[in-house]
Amino acid sequence: MTTAVEAAARTVKLWFCPNDELAPGTAATLAAHWLDEYERETAGQFLFERDRRQYLVSHVLVRRVLALECGIPESESVIWRSSRGRPFLQKPAGGLPRGGAELDFNLSHSGGYNLLGLVRRNRIGVDVERLDRGHQGFDTVAETFAPEERRWVARRGPGRARDVRILRLWTLKEAYSKARGLGLGLAFDTFSFELAEDRGVLGFRPPDDDVARRWRFLELEPVPGVLAAVAVMADDGEEPSLELRHGFPWARSAPQVLAVPGPARAAR
Repeated sequence: MTTAVEAAARTVKLWFCPNDELAPGTAATLAAHWLDEYERETAGQFLFERDRRQYLVSHVLVRRVLALECGIPESESVIWRSSRGRPFLQKPAGGLPRGGAELDFNLSHSGGYNLLGLVRRNRIGVDVERLDRGHQGFDTVAETFAPEERRWVARRGPGRARDVRILRLWTLKEAYSKARGLGLGLAFDTFSFELAEDRGVLGFRPPDDDVARRWRFLELEPVPGVLAAVAVMADDGEEPSLELRHGFPWARSAPQVLAVPGPARAAR
């Protein structure tokens, strides 16, 4: 029989939070009390207020979720960053107060929206992007893809359908590279995805240095016009579920429960 702890360890948790969920003054007040010196200094370096607000909302979201999930007060979470800038929660000497010994999280934000993913084992990467950016940057983005992906994109003429194809591939690539802690340090033409027409990963060709892991990928559209992708390491023989919550987590709320696709097969 599966215990509650075992079930929780297999659950992928997501929080989708628009900036509008927190009034600017509220976000600034929470940030003043919760964020560490590095985060406060970073927030102060933004030239535009919209970018500063995005940073503050996304980072108080992280600390609030960590407090709910592992029991460490928001202002006491110690977050360290790898040489490539990926954040990790530093576990206290006595271990995490709640929910098990391990935890990994990943954050993405774009155009007024924030997406936070959390797992209790292995690694997770997430990415969120808006479609309503016109054609700015889409062609440049597509040029970074693998040849087979560029051919798939080119089967659509210029317009929204082609932009959707580009953004689907981009968010998946970002999520995978972030899960591995490589970010833009991983060349996007060294691995490729084979996608279903509407939504879903049919196949995945990993880069040459990823020989031991299998991955699960999930595509979402949490609100119309906003695309998101999730990459999590796959454990054979397990059927994880995904819990999606909307809004800022002032308290625990009932999530939307979604199935997580099986491990991606090798792309043709």
